[in-house]
Order: sequence, then structure tokens, then C-alpha cells
Amino acid sequence: MSANTGPTSVTATINFVIPPTDGSPLVFDPSKGDNPRNFEQVATQVEIENVRGKEADYTVDKTGFQFFKRTPTVTDFTDEENIQKHYYPEIEQVLKESTGASRVVIFDHTIRRRRPGQVDNSPQTRQPAAAAHVDQTTKASIARVHKHLPPSEAPELLKKRFQIINVWRPITNAALEWPLALCDYNTVNEKQDAIPTALIYPNREPGEIFSIKHNPNQRWKYLRGMGTDEGVLIKCFDSDSSVALFTPHTAFEDPSTPAGAPFRESIEVRTLVFYD
Repeated sequence: MSANTGPTSVTATINFVIPPTDGSPLVFDPSKGDNPRNFEQVATQVEIENVRGKEADYTVDKTGFQFFKRTPTVTDFTDEENIQKHYYPEIEQVLKESTGASRVVIFDHTIRRRRPGQVDNSPQTRQPAAAAHVDQTTKASIARVHKHLPPSEAPELLKKRFQIINVWRPITNAALEWPLALCDYNTVNEKQDAIPTALIYPNREPGEIFSIKHNPNQRWKYLRGMGTDEGVLIKCFDSDSSVALFTPHTAFEDPSTPAGAPFRESIEVRTLVFYD
């Protein structure tokens, strides 16, 4: 079950991007060794509102994110085959019920288990992502459709509305430690705050995300102590420009975390969402 309500807001540090002064495109390339980024990040103190009790005020079309409550039937998140066979269908159902979508295509998932001092260099040792970002740019989102759908289907699907939505939830225990902060899309200056950033990985196709610049108008939210029976839809892209297009998000160190709280463990499932 969920943790108690907690404070109405906290002041915490979020890492934001500082683009290169010469105007160079942002690049993250781990092959560069100790300097994988050609940009800096700045830790900024931000007020983050605890929306416990106001969950219904937030929807993927209105604010870019939406909470849900459902106890998963899967409890063992160490078996990849079990996750794909049993957890994926549950997530498809959550998305269809929450959005009215006609089709959901899950293309991957990430499990994060915070382990202080452990190096984040494999799918088994992923740590919470502690910088404000959006997982896909428009270019990357369209490329995802071509990558994950047959050539006979992709062009027609791209003529209709589609989204990329991540479905995030805690596993094992409530996420009191290093929870997830989400930014209300209505408070984001899309052209100034969201900076395309190329991801260059060995043995993987390049990707592109938005790194987020700090803007004092941004309003950050979190649902304190999210339980394993709770989750959140995080919109990364929407082809419908009349609604919220994406949600900047990041893990953060919550100063209200109780002493001795278990380390955060979570799963995020990444999906393509289509509409007739």
C-alpha cells in the first residue's frame, strides 16, 4: 500500500542542462571516457509539490502525465521472460483503459535498482536517472515507429495520432527513496527548455532525447511514497499538437525520505500508442 501523505511540498535538487556556449549540438557519447558529454549540468534547488490526494488533476493530455492504481499480478521482476509474457499484457490494458487507444506496442523496459556506489553500466545495474529529460524527440519518436512496426504498417500508422508513453511503477517496495519528479507540460517553454541531445552508444543505434534547461516557471510534481500498486503514465511524445506533448522527468533525492527507507526499485515500460 502507499505511504502516508507526507509534506505538501519539498525543496530538492534537480540537475538541468547548460548547453555549450558555442551553440554546438548536444551529444552524449560514453566512448569518450571521462567526458562523455559536450555540455554541463547544473544542480538547482526546486520546489516539488506532493500531489498525494490530487492525483485526478493530472492527465496525459492535460499535463503530460497520469497516475493509476492497479496491483500487478507479477511480483518477480527478475525473470525477463515472465515480465514480457505476463506484465506486458497488463500494461497494454492499463494504457488502453487510461487513454482510449486502439493499439499498444511495447518495445522495451528498464528496471532500475538504486545501489549506492554501484556503476551504472549494464541493464542489471541501472541506477535512477538523475537529470531532467524527455526520453524521445519528435525525430526519435518517428524513427521508433519505423523500427518497431513492419514497413507495410508504419506509413499508415504515422498518418494517424500516435504517442510514446512510458509506464513507471515501483517494484518490491514503496518509492520513498529517490522518487520520480514530473513537470507539468503547461509550465514548460518547449522551444527554450527542451534541448535535443544525441545519444551515441557502442553496438546500438543512435538515439535522441530532450535535455531540460531550468526555467523558474516550471512546476514540478511528485506522488510521495508511490506504492507497488501505483504507477504513472509519462508521455514522451504526442503527434497531436493540441494537447500536452511531453513530460520532463527525473529521479531526485527527497529530503523527507524516512531514515532507513529501502532503496528505490522500479520498472518503466516504453510503449508506442496508436489511435484509429
